[in-house]
Amino acid sequence: MTALAVHRPQARIRTLDPQLAARIAAGEVIERPSSVVKELLENALDAGSTSIRVELEGGGLDRIRLIDNGCGIAVKELELAFQRHATSKLSTLEDLDSITTLGFRGEALPSIAAVSSVRIRSRQMDDVAGASLHLREGVVVDRRTEGLPAGTTIEVTELFENLPARRKFLKGRQAEAGAAQQVVMQYAIVNPGVAMTLVVDGQIMFSTSGAETLRDVLACLYGLELVEHLVELDGDRHGIRVQGLTSRIGHTKATRTQQSFFVNGRWVRNRVLNVALEEGYHSMLMGGRHPIGIVLLDVPPDELDVNVHPAKTEIRFLRERDLFGAIRHAVQAAISPGQSIVQAVETELQPEAIDALQLPLIDHLPSEASEPEPILAPQRALPALRVLGQASALFIIAEGPEGVYMVDQHAAHERVLYDDLAAQIANRNVAVQILLEPLLIDVSPSSMEALLAYGDLIRALGFEAEPFGDATCMVRAVPTMLGGTSASETLQALLEDLAAGKEQAERQDRVLATMACKAAVKAGQTLSMEEMRFLVQRLENTNRPQTCPHGRPTMILLSTSALERQFGRR
Repeated sequence: MTALAVHRPQARIRTLDPQLAARIAAGEVIERPSSVVKELLENALDAGSTSIRVELEGGGLDRIRLIDNGCGIAVKELELAFQRHATSKLSTLEDLDSITTLGFRGEALPSIAAVSSVRIRSRQMDDVAGASLHLREGVVVDRRTEGLPAGTTIEVTELFENLPARRKFLKGRQAEAGAAQQVVMQYAIVNPGVAMTLVVDGQIMFSTSGAETLRDVLACLYGLELVEHLVELDGDRHGIRVQGLTSRIGHTKATRTQQSFFVNGRWVRNRVLNVALEEGYHSMLMGGRHPIGIVLLDVPPDELDVNVHPAKTEIRFLRERDLFGAIRHAVQAAISPGQSIVQAVETELQPEAIDALQLPLIDHLPSEASEPEPILAPQRALPALRVLGQASALFIIAEGPEGVYMVDQHAAHERVLYDDLAAQIANRNVAVQILLEPLLIDVSPSSMEALLAYGDLIRALGFEAEPFGDATCMVRAVPTMLGGTSASETLQALLEDLAAGKEQAERQDRVLATMACKAAVKAGQTLSMEEMRFLVQRLENTNRPQTCPHGRPTMILLSTSALERQFGRR
């Protein structure tokens, strides 16, 4: 079937009507009510306000009102503030390379006015009187001088009434109110010294005093229980300061909604920042789980490009790699042991994952003649445990000062083997077993490509493998740690991981985790008391005994106090 040609009439080029152009431009800045709230909040903060009240009605579609006690706007400049590209934040081209204010383009107020009805009242501290202005669709309909308190009050109504196409794509009023509330919460978090109040449909949603710490504000917004599971971030690396709070190991969420990032006081979204935060928990997060993080970054202004998007929510960094490393290093320092991590269950008898231990490894369970080499362990965060036995051929039961520990034998052995192999690779001394007869393994085309592309890494892991025809590889040696496990199955899994095309660090981590998983003792495998004691001893001395390389907990603690309550002893 032949496609029909579409004939379009040749249109003349002409200049857009100013009002139409203003509405189009406003659409880049003002997408929904929360966009209005964000722009007004940033203006209030730039004005040096110490008290801000935000009121919403009908999700912000009916009314948005913001009251601040900032420096105010001069009477003669109030109307000028609603002209496009009128700003007090920039004066020269050089200023654009060192922006320290939240706003700077001079687009917020004219964009808001173009798609709504706006009433603004403002007075500067030293002025006898202030001024008020009423604009509808960007056109001034009333202006007057009147007595006012210092600061600015701005009220936005009839949002998008002149743009029904935009209005019909908005979500429900409750959802729009939730999005606006999220904006106010974020700026309350990063400005604990500013008293902020949010009122939705006449109900106060939250109110901060302005004389609080970051923890105080978070407790007000999210509850005290969440804050108790957060540790301090405080790092300075590559000239980048990292502060804030992040969650202890084991306290995670199913989404990233409680991860917030601020750069020089600006709330931003950047995928690199999320990845850097979670990379600090390397191999300590379960799949699909994410840490809580409030990350405050202080970056030299001349190393930022905040002029990427009209809404100013996106940002670019000149030294992205250094920033990534600074965040990761600060997170690792915050969650590393040095503090007490084992937390007992103090309510009902519900096991809780161990929260942050630190201790290096086991290459195999010992024979009667073998003894583990002495290990120089860091400060012990996990107490010495007395092994009591095994349950369901799955868990090692041990006793410690705080209660009873249930150790997942497979996850524990995975951690031990993972750390052991990582240390061997770092020292270039992976133990290798030469096979008496080479193995021939069938591989897929993508796995064959991985074998050719990552030969050095495969050899570093202890495999001697080479192509043997188009769909077969020959294996002459395997890592000693694999013991009696299937070297064929392990190598195939490694090649599939390598073929997945991950970043180098993630690729090597997946390979090590796969090898540790294949070589570890399995669920359902009965262990002798000597083997269990040896495994627990080596786990105590690993770098991260609290989780396996895939992020699953290696053990849980049933506290003595919780057990006593269950038996009616308390």
